[in-house]
Amino acid sequence: MFEIDNIKLDKPLLLAPMEDVTGIGFRKLCKEMGADIVYTEFVNSDGLIRNNKKTAKKMTITEEERPVGIQIYGADIEAMVEAAKISEQMNPDIIDLNAGCWVKKVVKRGAGSGLLKDPDYMERMVEAIVNAVDKPVTVKTRIGWDSDSIIICDVAKRLEKVGARALTIHCRTSRQGHSGEVDWSYITKVKEVVDIPVVLNGGVFTAEDAKRAFDETGADGVMIARGAIQHPWIFREAKHLIETGLPMPEITIEERIKTALKHLKYEIDYKDEERQAVIPFRKYYTGYLKGLHHSAKIRQQLMAFTEYAPIEDLLLNYLEEIEKFSE
Repeated sequence: MFEIDNIKLDKPLLLAPMEDVTGIGFRKLCKEMGADIVYTEFVNSDGLIRNNKKTAKKMTITEEERPVGIQIYGADIEAMVEAAKISEQMNPDIIDLNAGCWVKKVVKRGAGSGLLKDPDYMERMVEAIVNAVDKPVTVKTRIGWDSDSIIICDVAKRLEKVGARALTIHCRTSRQGHSGEVDWSYITKVKEVVDIPVVLNGGVFTAEDAKRAFDETGADGVMIARGAIQHPWIFREAKHLIETGLPMPEITIEERIKTALKHLKYEIDYKDEERQAVIPFRKYYTGYLKGLHHSAKIRQQLMAFTEYAPIEDLLLNYLEEIEKFSE
């Protein structure tokens, strides 16, 4: 059971915070698909306290998303405390500390999973943030810096002691990044030493993966990242499989095309200019069109557009062609 204050969820599926991905539009779509808790993109504490408008905009949340968390990252305790206070003013349900990002430019500053190099400092940071805000504070981290320093059980006990309300553990080391095998066994090990909710992250790309994660580890929740980018239906499919033991029917081509268009509209709704949504949206086409007839050619054509109307025309015409081809 995942329980933090008034959030009480049995086997919840969480959408992971992802840079340049989990803006309001994508969070809204995944919520409709069945995601129980969603998170903002990474919010840089230094940018936030300098009143950087782009950084601050990442914290914008809507009522329909709840429960929703704002994730902050940084290396300086004072800056992180101030960022947490600013985040609290946006009234999220959760303030999450990023101690898991493995990107070099982040870790070399001592932020993200760089905090795993100094667990004493990490503990002091979490304690300072917990004492500075009233919102529940959670932490997303990894099992260790590298294979020679897997310290997650010790870290988990420390963070629980200073007031962290839940932990999300990406079951790889920082050095692994997104490569190499995940080791879900650490979820079970951590659950043996703490009483707060423990959420599994890493290696979940299908509904079957999500169910297996719960079954094998007893995790209190499963967080999905890259699997949702390629296939946002994963939340709906996983819930159905967990609840019924049966897989859902395959997503139809019509639903894939129309979901892509709906998603793009959501992205446009929350941008100042249409092109600010259309151009970044290009990264999603591979997932929505994967395996479809002549999809490579269609994706190439889509890359030329900076407005919604021609994209809709192209995709709906493409849908008609596929349906005729399938007859």
